[in-house]
Amino acid sequence: MSVRSAFRHKRLVAAASVPVAVIASGALVWQSTYAAFSDTTANPTSNWSTGTVKLADNDSGTALFNATNLKPGATLSRCITVTSTGSVASNVKLYGTGFTSTKSLGDVINLTVQEGAGATDAACAGFVADTAPAATVFNGTLSAFAAGKTDYASGVGTWSPAGVTSPATESKSYKVTYTFASSAGNAYQTATAAIGLTWETQSTS
Repeated sequence: MSVRSAFRHKRLVAAASVPVAVIASGALVWQSTYAAFSDTTANPTSNWSTGTVKLADNDSGTALFNATNLKPGATLSRCITVTSTGSVASNVKLYGTGFTSTKSLGDVINLTVQEGAGATDAACAGFVADTAPAATVFNGTLSAFAAGKTDYASGVGTWSPAGVTSPATESKSYKVTYTFASSAGNAYQTATAAIGLTWETQSTS
């Protein structure tokens, strides 16, 4: 074969190989683009929202008691109505906070707490004590209440709001009575005692 013929043969071979390479490349692209089938199914968007537990009272920011110049045997009852506007079932407990006492005055002040309904003011007008369960949820010294009823877990009370839908509400009246022991002697002159009352609600399972 002459030199010219050999050169022409190489050119033909090279030219013939180009379309083959292009075709092969095109086949690889097609394979990678369409190699998988797919499909989906979906559930509509799920949603979550929380309920509420919420308490308020009618004390207008005023302490239940502000007793001064006490004498042995002094006693007084006051009422407070607590209202639940929470949307879920809960339990309500009463406990004490910030207790202070000088000359052990808390040891000679008896405290009674009753649950009921209908109190329209702090003077307990309209109050009707519960009959079931028993109305009295605490009866003991102020010192004992302060030492033993310090948080929700140790608090007293049987009220269990069922949970309401706005604007409905649920209420419970509490009658709190103190009695300064008639046997208290001169040692208790100028003595003081103080405690905060807290009602706390927690949702039930």
